[in-house]
Amino acid sequence: MNKMIKSGIVALVGRPNVGKSTLLNNLLRQKVAITSPKPQTTRFPLQAVYEDERGQIVFVDTPGVFGRTPDRLSKSINAQTQETLNSYLNLLLYVINYTRPRSDEENKILGMVRKINVPKILVINKADIKTANFSADYAFYEDEFPERVEVSAFQRWNFNILLDMIFAHLPEQEKLVDSSQLAQPGINLDSKLFISEIIREKVFLFTRDEVPYTVNTLVENIEERKKGTLFIKGKIITTADRYKKMLIGKDGYMIKKIGMAVRKELETAVNKQVFLELTVETNPHWQETL
Repeated sequence: MNKMIKSGIVALVGRPNVGKSTLLNNLLRQKVAITSPKPQTTRFPLQAVYEDERGQIVFVDTPGVFGRTPDRLSKSINAQTQETLNSYLNLLLYVINYTRPRSDEENKILGMVRKINVPKILVINKADIKTANFSADYAFYEDEFPERVEVSAFQRWNFNILLDMIFAHLPEQEKLVDSSQLAQPGINLDSKLFISEIIREKVFLFTRDEVPYTVNTLVENIEERKKGTLFIKGKIITTADRYKKMLIGKDGYMIKKIGMAVRKELETAVNKQVFLELTVETNPHWQETL
């Protein structure tokens, strides 16, 4: 009989840029979700596994919910988040922060959270930031969420308290996931998807507001060549030629900068020399394939 431990499925939900992906990465002490200043960096529910002597937590990082859904991509993202919340969960972490006032977007998320019939913990992120404080907007949350904890995902404040609270809600059962079988350490992404996410993160990092969040990335081929060199062929897809020009940059400066950053991160991760062939193409209809 397999050993019984504390184990369960825990979803993170919150508005865009509330810090869910940073929280998840730093809880696991490894990068499993990409982060950037742009909203909707996370586009699909991502599962990652945390384990210690107490048991196993399967975290599900949901995309941030849009208040308005003006395009096909944002509608698809909202639908995926709702589907995740409707599936079997043991616990919900509702992540907020006081650096932005409440809005219709937050109201929409709160409405979704209220309908989920599982234990909930209110996680107040960015507690280390004191320059802007809209805590008064969220005062009534204290009545709705008796369990709450202030954390700093970036500084790793109060992670021990948060983990204790999570494990207290999980049932005694067998492990839900054999983490040794996951494609990436602790994560449910295959290699191509993981690398394409790293490319997309660097695009967001270097282009900031110049290129819209609707940019997409694909890895077409991964091949190990002579002396263990890893050859990767990827492409960046954008919706208009003007964005393509920005992504390439004068004399190819921007695409080289993005490619170099991706290559360095991957070489550190796999401890191999990486050759990355990266191209940019325009496809105004790529969102229609979602």
